[in-house]
Amino acid sequence: MRRFVLGEFQKPALCVSATRKLRESGVAGLDAYSPYPLHGIDEALGLPKSKVPLVALTGGVLGALGGYAMQWWMNAVNFPINVANRPQHGFWTNIPITFECGILLSVLSIFFSSIFGFFSLPRTYHPVFESERFRTASLDAFWISAETEDETLVPELERKFREAGAHKVHTVVESV
Repeated sequence: MRRFVLGEFQKPALCVSATRKLRESGVAGLDAYSPYPLHGIDEALGLPKSKVPLVALTGGVLGALGGYAMQWWMNAVNFPINVANRPQHGFWTNIPITFECGILLSVLSIFFSSIFGFFSLPRTYHPVFESERFRTASLDAFWISAETEDETLVPELERKFREAGAHKVHTVVESV
């Protein structure tokens, strides 16, 4: 059964520095919650560099290539129309649709890969939501959680949270 030690912090800078201290002291399974994005929390948690730009680039390039290939196929191969003896395929006339297809596939790939791949959504339940105090995470408080399955580590984690400057510390046990 998983246990989450939660620590509430009053100020964002204190939350970021406490996260850094806890990670450096060897606490695993850290996560941070705040009502708005905190500058520096990614580095404090030790999160890897985001893969979203790579997903966007891949989606954009594939969308642009697909859009251009679609136009070439429709205009030059599948249904060619001879208009004033012009060439069947003109590069410059296809640029707007190529650009729009690149943007469309880039945005869709970011959206769907982020929602279903990176964030594992839709996730309607997390054990920390069982804590009544945790509701302030979306209002005015800054929280850090540490996940553990070992019951004997909970008192040590609570002590480390207090030493890091947590205003309130409590433990949530995942209900089955």
